[in-house]
Amino acid sequence: MSGVEIREARCHCGALRLRCEGEPLKVSLCHCRDCQRRTGSAFSVAAFFPRNAVTTVAGTARRFSRGSASGHDVAFLFCPDCGTNLWWEPARLPGLIGVAAGAFADPAFPAPAQAVWCVDRHPWIALPEAVEEHERNPVRR
Repeated sequence: MSGVEIREARCHCGALRLRCEGEPLKVSLCHCRDCQRRTGSAFSVAAFFPRNAVTTVAGTARRFSRGSASGHDVAFLFCPDCGTNLWWEPARLPGLIGVAAGAFADPAFPAPAQAVWCVDRHPWIALPEAVEEHERNPVRR
C-alpha cells in the first residue's frame, strides 16, 4: 500500500464518480453570487487537486462554461442524470481541478483554509477564526 489518500467524489445519483489522490492543495469557500446561484446555497466549498490527481471512474459529464467574477473562464462539469455539479476547471488555475467538497460526503474532510468573495457574503454567516478571508479572490498561481 502506497499510503496516498484516495477519496471518491460522486454525484447525487452515483452515476458520475471521481477518484482524487492525495490531499487537496487547498480547500476554499466562495461567497460569490455565481457560486450562490450554481449551488443553490449561500456559498460553495471547493477542494482543489492537481489535474493529474483526479480521474473519472464512472459516468460521462456534461460541460457548461462561463466567465467568472475573477475575469477568467471556468468550465463546470455535471452529471447529465441528476444535475450535480461535481467538479470545475478554472482557466485561471489550469493545473488544478476544483471538486465540490460535499461530494465526498465525509465529515472529516479538511475544512476550508480561505474564504473568497467575502464582499458577497450573507451577513448571517460567521466563519471560524482560522479561515483567511478575502474581499475578492487573491491572485495566486
